[in-house]
Amino acid sequence: MLICVPDVLSKQEVADFRRVMDAAQWEDGRATAGGQSAMVKHNEQLPPDGEVARRLGQRIISALTANPLFVSAAIPRQIFPPLFNRYAASGGHHFGIHVDNAVRGDPLTGLRIRTDLSVTLFLSEPEDYDGGDLVIEDDYGSHEVKLPAGHLVLYPSASLHMVTPVTRGARVASFFWLQSMIRDDRARSMIFDLDAAIQGLSGRLGRGDPETVKLTGIYHNLIRYWAEV
Repeated sequence: MLICVPDVLSKQEVADFRRVMDAAQWEDGRATAGGQSAMVKHNEQLPPDGEVARRLGQRIISALTANPLFVSAAIPRQIFPPLFNRYAASGGHHFGIHVDNAVRGDPLTGLRIRTDLSVTLFLSEPEDYDGGDLVIEDDYGSHEVKLPAGHLVLYPSASLHMVTPVTRGARVASFFWLQSMIRDDRARSMIFDLDAAIQGLSGRLGRGDPETVKLTGIYHNLIRYWAEV
């Protein structure tokens, strides 16, 4: 399941993020890569344990937990502290085909999560750079994702994916992972579709409609059946 969530951050919030990030010190992005990923990763990142990354990351988590579409799609149990990267044409930056580590640990908090879903929150406008497409492979082929600043894409961490070389400008983004209460991607996808259908019916018939109430009960019972809390 690949879901795009618009307007997680406003344009003003993105501008504020970029002002802070542009004034910060960046480091080699391979510092947080696994053994296989480090061989194909060529970018920069904010120091993940630094004050800037932690402060901006907390703002992202606050925005996500208040976003109904994100919560419906992810059903998050734990969200890893967001990281921040930059792909610049001047550095020939790209990230070759890879799969994310199955487990991520945060040395500052001791948090360890199973990476069910990967997230990229775009912080550069598409017209500000060439290349830099996030390419995600799944059972239905390859999907190229390049979203407006403030929008994010959510996709299974088990997917092979890559970032194509940036040939003009710079691509800036936040990236992170989460552990969902619903471990199985197909089950999570069905629950998301059911929730979307319930919201549509509620808008037309009202939340008190008997069939809508019945479907809402089925939704919660499926989560009760599948959830890991």
